[in-house]
Amino acid sequence: QVQLVESGGGLVQAGGSLRLSCGASGRTVDSYFLAWFRRAPGKEREFVAAFDRSGRVTYYIDSVRGRFTISKDNAKNTVYLQMNSLKPEDTAVYYCAADHQWPVTVSADYWGQGTQVTVSS
Repeated sequence: QVQLVESGGGLVQAGGSLRLSCGASGRTVDSYFLAWFRRAPGKEREFVAAFDRSGRVTYYIDSVRGRFTISKDNAKNTVYLQMNSLKPEDTAVYYCAADHQWPVTVSADYWGQGTQVTVSS
């Protein structure tokens, strides 16, 4: 099993940036498909970004493409989500998820506890 712990959330003004981290323990990040999700107030959890099977090709929800970047550092066993040009509609709890199957969906096997991102206008 893998344990996931997110960090890096906070309060930021619109147009600002944050970098979220998801540290993995128990297993290496290379053992799983990895993704970021978010849940905004009153909404369902939604996919944000992920790596494909190779770990080199990335996928993004349309609303964040060009602003967010998913990456990983195998040596640190950590996955990142760099978020630039943040908008108030990006306000949500952000979760990282890991699964043995692709694509990673809301039914993924492993989840972190989430980190709150709040973007003020």
